[in-house]
Amino acid sequence: MSTAALQSSKRSLVKLRTFTLHIDCAYASNDASIRSSPKQSSSSVTYVGDNLPINMGLNEVKSLRLTDMRRGGGGRSSFSGIVATVFGAQGFVGGATVNRLAKEGSQIIVPYRGDVYGLRELRVLGDLGQILFTPFHGKDEASIRRALEHSNVVINLIGRQSETRNFSYDDVHVKMSRTIARLSRECGVQRLIHFSALNASPNPPAIIFRKPSKFLTSKYAGELAVREEFPDATIFRPSAIFGNQYSDGFIAYHFSRWVRPLSYLRVPLYASGEKTVKAPVYVTDVSNAVYAAVREPMSVGQTYEIYGPERYQLRELIEYCLRYMRRKSIITPLTPDVFAKAIANYTFHKSLYNVDRMQCAYVSDTYTPGLPTIRDLGIEPTKFSDAIGNIMASMRKSGRYVENPEDFIIPDPPKPVSQEFELSYNVSYP
Repeated sequence: MSTAALQSSKRSLVKLRTFTLHIDCAYASNDASIRSSPKQSSSSVTYVGDNLPINMGLNEVKSLRLTDMRRGGGGRSSFSGIVATVFGAQGFVGGATVNRLAKEGSQIIVPYRGDVYGLRELRVLGDLGQILFTPFHGKDEASIRRALEHSNVVINLIGRQSETRNFSYDDVHVKMSRTIARLSRECGVQRLIHFSALNASPNPPAIIFRKPSKFLTSKYAGELAVREEFPDATIFRPSAIFGNQYSDGFIAYHFSRWVRPLSYLRVPLYASGEKTVKAPVYVTDVSNAVYAAVREPMSVGQTYEIYGPERYQLRELIEYCLRYMRRKSIITPLTPDVFAKAIANYTFHKSLYNVDRMQCAYVSDTYTPGLPTIRDLGIEPTKFSDAIGNIMASMRKSGRYVENPEDFIIPDPPKPVSQEFELSYNVSYP
């Protein structure tokens, strides 16, 4: 097509002052007859001026440049119309989120800190030139602005389970989140996805020590800061996310050598794991929920609680993992050596295993009535027992050795919390 023809097409689009898009309310229904029926009620969204929609979840584009328009048949070599900046992409959940967005042909900008070689795994998730990298610092607004000024979607996955000399919980979860939300609003970003935590509260329960978890209180303060700066932000409150035995926030913690002794003979848990109830969620479900929220117009301004399909006592989950690992271990209450290591790490240097991390690990998952969940995004969460097999493979007693099927019987899945227990369940912390 010649340059004159392109300019003529653009002038024709500019003359279109009003564009009305009729969205069928039943577009997500599995019933083809309902989707195709012209008599179904529908909502009408009107776009005035040069703001033309490019997909269902993003209401408008910033310009009429052809490079901003969706093109291709789908997949990693196409362009979905999404230009996403993913803060915290080097983390466990960030890698899965980048992979999910890249799978649909999104352009992804990854702000990073530290060694650039840590980005090797992210480069191969997208097609050539699909994933871009830019250095940034959490206290440098100019670098944050450069990272998101060309995006229509911003996903904030930044979070820490421990404080450092340079960044406290308040710096990371509140101040940095506020800055990202404010700059997103100033740069005209259309969608902001912010990650909080399921049990975030101004007054979470103090389980082991007298003071509650600063991680959870700072996460709640971060939600308020994001809502203040970007009212239409979509907030996720995920439960403990599992999916990698080395870097997730559940398996990697409870089987870390910081927590247990050097051998697997003893696994210490608070109250032997009988006073803690968890609903862990699979990392793939979380990444699918992020993409679904970006595409779903009704997710604007919502707060979603993301948790697994069933609730378990922590003891049941750990025992099930041990059976899969072919290890005979004894689950005991927390012992003095565990407390000593946590207090020492908290006092002399900031480690992933510290007092606040211990507090947060044993807070039971509680749901907020009335808030939407992962199922409201069209995602059916995966059961813990359906996804744990391959994850625990490298932690088996015999390593990567795979025995004959008749040599090992897959253990029975963990027992979820019964309805009777649920109704009478009332955690009494010391």
